[in-house]
Parts: sequence; C-alpha cells; structure tokens
Amino acid sequence: MNSVRQSAPQLQGLVPYDPKYLPARAYLSANENPRDVETEIRQKIISAIRKVPLNRYPDPLANDLRDMIAEANGLDRDQVLLGNGGDELLFNIALAWGGPGRKFLNLPPTFSVYAANARLTGTEVIDVPRLVDYSIDEETVLERVGQGDIDYVIVASPNNPTGKLANEEFLAKLLDATDALVLVDEAYFEFSRTTMRPYLAMHKNLLILRTFSKAFSLAGVRMGYILGNAEVIREFLKVRQPYSVDAVSQAIAREVFSERQKFEHGIMAIISERDRLLEELGKVPGITVYPSDSNYILFKLEGADKVWEALYARGILVRDFSHAPMLENCLRVSVGTEKENDEFLAALREIVANK
Repeated sequence: MNSVRQSAPQLQGLVPYDPKYLPARAYLSANENPRDVETEIRQKIISAIRKVPLNRYPDPLANDLRDMIAEANGLDRDQVLLGNGGDELLFNIALAWGGPGRKFLNLPPTFSVYAANARLTGTEVIDVPRLVDYSIDEETVLERVGQGDIDYVIVASPNNPTGKLANEEFLAKLLDATDALVLVDEAYFEFSRTTMRPYLAMHKNLLILRTFSKAFSLAGVRMGYILGNAEVIREFLKVRQPYSVDAVSQAIAREVFSERQKFEHGIMAIISERDRLLEELGKVPGITVYPSDSNYILFKLEGADKVWEALYARGILVRDFSHAPMLENCLRVSVGTEKENDEFLAALREIVANK
C-alpha cells in the first residue's frame, strides 16, 4: 500500500528542534566548551575504552558513575540518575510528571525543548512570559502555582538563551509555594558558580539537572544527570529507556569526572573571556547586550538576521534567534577561545559599521 496513516495528533504543527549546526571555521553557536579534552585525560579515556566489553550490555544505571557523582555532592546513590545527555532526562520529566490532564509551567523565552516535550506527551503548557529584561515575572509565577493545578515547572538557571541566573530567594519561595516538581536546569552551573544543591534536603519537590556537555567538553558523548529525592528518582526509573547510557560513554564520563579539577582552569578562562566579551559588545553602537552568568551572551541589534548572515559568510557561526518569539532581532554568541572571540568582535564591528 502506497500510503500510511497519520502520525499521532500531538505531532501536528510541532517543529523539530533544529540546533542549526552548520559547517564553520569558528563554532560559537552551541554553547560548547571551545577546548577539547586535554591529551593526558584523553589517553586515560582511550585506556578505559579498551577495557570495555563491547559484546555485553552496559550497567543499566551506570552505578559506578552514580556513586562518584553522589559522593561529590554529599548524596546517596539513589538520589542520582544518569541519562543520555540532559535531553533524555528532560523528556523523562514530561513522561513521569506530565501527560493528558496535567500541566507544565513554562517561563519563555527559554530552552524550547521544555515546551516541545510537554506537547509530545499531551501535557498542557502554561506560559508565564519573562519581563522585558528577560528576568522571571516572579510574582506572577508564585501566584500561578498557588492555584494548585501545576504538575511540574522547569526553571533554567542560568537561562538559555538569555544568560542570567534565577534569583535564589525566588526559587526558595517557589519550592515552598507548591508541591509541583520543580526542575532547576543547571546545565551551565560551572560557569555561574551557583547551585540549588543545598536545598535538596529540605525540598522533596526539587530536582536539579546537570550535564557533562558544557564545562567538561563532552558534548559529543551525551551524558547528563539529575540530583533529587530518592522517591522522585524512582519515578524516573519507570520511564527511562533501558540501557540508555552506553558502556563507552560511561567509561569516558568516569575518567572525566575523576579528573574534573583539571577543567577548572579552562572554565575560569571562559568566565574571563565572557566578561571581556560583555564589555566589548557593550561598546559597539546599536547593540543591546544582556548580562550573562553562563558561557554565552545574548545581544540585540536591528537587522540581526542580516548580521548573522554576514558573520557566517566570514566563517563565524553564532545562534540566530532573530525571528523567535520574544527574541526578535537577537543573536547569541558562545564564548570561544581568545582568538575566536577576537575574530568575532572584529567581524561584528566591521559589519555594524558598514550597515
């Protein structure tokens, strides 16, 4: 039969997530660490991979790595769960806490995958838009969760793509104001130097998401994890895919996590370059720069889509949000190496001057 029945109704009108990963000389679009894993650690990784029996299934819960992460965070193993990147775990929260008749509170503009996952699982999305400066409309959020019908909330801190941390006092009030599961997405916390980890013991409804993709240079490996109450983690076990974290990724992540202190110098270099970029972007006429606690910076200027094209023509790839709701005329640049950042700034100054 040369036909097929229609896909599930919740897919209608849903646009696939597109990271717009294009060939370029300077990749400043995906919030990656611009430095690869150093040679010494890479050699340890290679040695560890050689010992992996490829004919056997991996430990389904990556328990060795769970133990390492738990110990580093002063938690028990059953308070940690690994996933195939943070993306799998973000989908799992929609599976476990969402669904038909349930509600997700979203704070746009933010990571678009949150709302997409909710819609895929038949979860109603309740939007509380951010204020003009992209800060959270805290009063409205607290008022909305106070109605008692929200099942889960995701707060990115720092927020992607706008860059700023959520206010810690607000997050504490939010956790007290609702029994909804509150996921604080801390994918970039190594750059913000701020975490909600101390609140876990006091708040059963707090869940923290982290990743190896950014600070630890493992975007190509796909490894994320959540920290939370043991009862909450058990619910995630019910919906996760079996063997979702492969044996090779587990071996790589164990080696990197055991050597995580060696990434600190690179992290501090990114923070220093971020601050320099913020200062230099602020000097470019016609550009509005938004403060950042992460490894990327959002900025706004007229004709941003044309500026993106001109940058890309020079081999520099940044992220184009210029036609996204609430992000009109905005671009986001990831913090690269000093050389890459200099190239970006020089090109941007030239493009703006010739507009």
